[in-house]
Amino acid sequence: MKTPMVLETSLAGLKPPKRGKVRDIYDLGEALLIVATDRISAFDVVLPNAIPEKGRVLTRISQYWFAKTADIVKNHLISTEVGDFPAECRAHAAVLEGRSMLVKKAKPLPVECIVRGYLSGSGLKEYRSTGAVSGIKLPPGLTEASRLPGPIFTPSTKAEVGEHDVNIDFDTVVKLVGKDAAEKIRKYTLDVYKRACEIAEPKGIIIADTKLEFGTYEGEVILIDEVLTPDSSRFWPRDGYRVGVSQKSFDKQFVRDYLLSLSWNQRPPAPMLPDDVVKKTSEKYLEVLAMLTGEAVYS
Repeated sequence: MKTPMVLETSLAGLKPPKRGKVRDIYDLGEALLIVATDRISAFDVVLPNAIPEKGRVLTRISQYWFAKTADIVKNHLISTEVGDFPAECRAHAAVLEGRSMLVKKAKPLPVECIVRGYLSGSGLKEYRSTGAVSGIKLPPGLTEASRLPGPIFTPSTKAEVGEHDVNIDFDTVVKLVGKDAAEKIRKYTLDVYKRACEIAEPKGIIIADTKLEFGTYEGEVILIDEVLTPDSSRFWPRDGYRVGVSQKSFDKQFVRDYLLSLSWNQRPPAPMLPDDVVKKTSEKYLEVLAMLTGEAVYS
């Protein structure tokens, strides 16, 4: 059975949440409660529509990848089972079931850790301008959807909601987090991406690029936030992949493409999405969940 859409939460008995682009984050003292709503953002702006089942898809996919990569890097996940949550959270089981994670209270590092195996989006735009991405020189002649010689670490700043991230080079990462942490997050990012590609490609999914976030917890760098979801990644169907053209996708590129067809300046307020775009986007999220895990978010 499909569940009601959730644009935002306000859970009685808990401190007001910090709202990100998609998630509402509740500080429980020793831990955090992360609730994935059905909000969607594009170009770093939150849109007014909800996407049916999106929050539940994001939560299940993150849970899947946290398990698949735990031997590479520790992560912040404690549980996705509401029955394991503190009593004040269990009172809101109807809202939280399937779309929430109890996580360790890590201190986030101020870097978006982007890894690219293929050239598209802002990476392609920067390459066309400079021949490089985040200071990494690339071979000449690459075009839309070109596979790179190997995955590259192309970090960016972590902007506030409504602001745009800015690509940075590795030396800037070192200045922001220190040499040891910078080298760790670069290695973890590349290793997690390589593992994910090994799992996803036989299932018919090319992971063109993805964004990871890290934090420190009890003196260690750990993986936080979400992992390899359609919100944080470009997922392309392996069948039909062709260099030089925009790819079909299982992610929110469908929404980006619609917005690019409008005369919108990519600043708030964002336009409403039409019903057919909302429906198609929901279907794409559900499809990639089924391809990766063999599961649906409801039966």
